[in-house]
Amino acid sequence: MSQMRKDVFTGRWVVLAETDIVKPTDFQFRPFTRGGGFCPFCETNESSTPPEVFALRAPGSLPNGPGWRVRVVPNTEPRLRIEGDLGRRGEGIHDLMNGIGAHEIIAETPRHDCSLHQLEVGEIADVVRAYVARIVDLELDRRLRYVLIFKNHGEEAGAHTISHSITHLMALPVTPRIIKNKLMVARDYYAQKERCLYCDALKQELEKRRRLIAENQDFVAIAPFASRFPFEMWVLPKFHASAFSQITPSQTATLAQILRDILQKLDCTLGRPPWNLCLQDRPFLRPRKGYWETIEADFHWHWEILPQVSRISGFEHASGFYYNPVPPEIAARCLASASGA
Repeated sequence: MSQMRKDVFTGRWVVLAETDIVKPTDFQFRPFTRGGGFCPFCETNESSTPPEVFALRAPGSLPNGPGWRVRVVPNTEPRLRIEGDLGRRGEGIHDLMNGIGAHEIIAETPRHDCSLHQLEVGEIADVVRAYVARIVDLELDRRLRYVLIFKNHGEEAGAHTISHSITHLMALPVTPRIIKNKLMVARDYYAQKERCLYCDALKQELEKRRRLIAENQDFVAIAPFASRFPFEMWVLPKFHASAFSQITPSQTATLAQILRDILQKLDCTLGRPPWNLCLQDRPFLRPRKGYWETIEADFHWHWEILPQVSRISGFEHASGFYYNPVPPEIAARCLASASGA
């Protein structure tokens, strides 16, 4: 019989199929292939993008020229723009504001032939450093409340026109509803128990080890109990931290290692599937009466990896539930046994 599981972090329900056997051929997707032709994000093509806002470079190399390891530029077709005022206003019962924010592209490597998880650990650590640097800089803008970092790998995950390995960064003037929901659940749990919900869940996962995929001294990768997608993975720090920007240099290296490991395991298990990677971080702590009183203690940043190997149907849209044909325990067993880095 199938199971219905409640996600302790959001209150959302997931329906899980009953199965003990999973075959890669059970899923239909277009394996990731890298396109050729001209690419504005390759080294020596720097003049084809807007001027860089951040870069990690070789000593002596000049901005907006070759010699970079990671390069951040504004998106040429941004969904939000940094220039202007918020212009908050009403239209009858409705609220609206101007599309103010930032939309940046992080070119993870100057090489066109490598995906994020094919880079060396030190190269991935550089990408993480770029993420942190941009969050810290954008937090200075008082109009902004949240930085969203996400990666689309493969056409079915949203990478329709760009095959170079990039990450999107969007700074928002509001906190996304899904993050607010997680914040409220974590706050309520802490109010009842004076403990972090994520730390408690992580302790349980490390004790039971039924959904453990990989771990190192600083991080653990799990298949969450109420996984929405087949082979969904979360990466959480073993140490408590509410903000991703608080990560240390040594933790940056171990995060890079576990991300590389589990993404290579996913490739090995399913055969280069499309996936999304997204950071779940706390918002900027703008002073508001009654807000953020315990957030440093109750929230725990983490990464989510969402393979796009199944389709959202009318059931999901109508109910808000997800149907997952692969129980997380089976997914974790398959991924943990796969060869990684």
